[in-house]
Amino acid sequence: MIKLMIVDDETQITTMLEKWFSKNREFSVSIYNNPEIAVSSFTTVKPDVVLLDIMMPQMDGLAVLEKIKAIEPSTVVVMMTAYSTLDRVLNSHRQGADSYILKPFESLSDVEEKVKLAHSKRISK
Repeated sequence: MIKLMIVDDETQITTMLEKWFSKNREFSVSIYNNPEIAVSSFTTVKPDVVLLDIMMPQMDGLAVLEKIKAIEPSTVVVMMTAYSTLDRVLNSHRQGADSYILKPFESLSDVEEKVKLAHSKRISK
């Protein structure tokens, strides 16, 4: 089972993703609309994969990424962004993000495939 943590300040996004991933028995899903709470819950939840929004008002996704990687460097992080500037994408990769996906999503099955692919790369390391 893949333990998936979803962090996005938009409740509509987290709810939609939670419903999608919860239909599949391969996933155990936890959602957070506040990145600070997500970081403080990280060691308890111990996710395999984190779907992480870059732009959030309480804490920037890149700051969350840095904190997550400091706690557990092997955690797979897939960044989500509606603002796909090359600079942000490159910064997220430099800080340890494994992949990224653009919002709005083309399809939720694409998001699932991206998560599975990123997770499989972690297992094969």
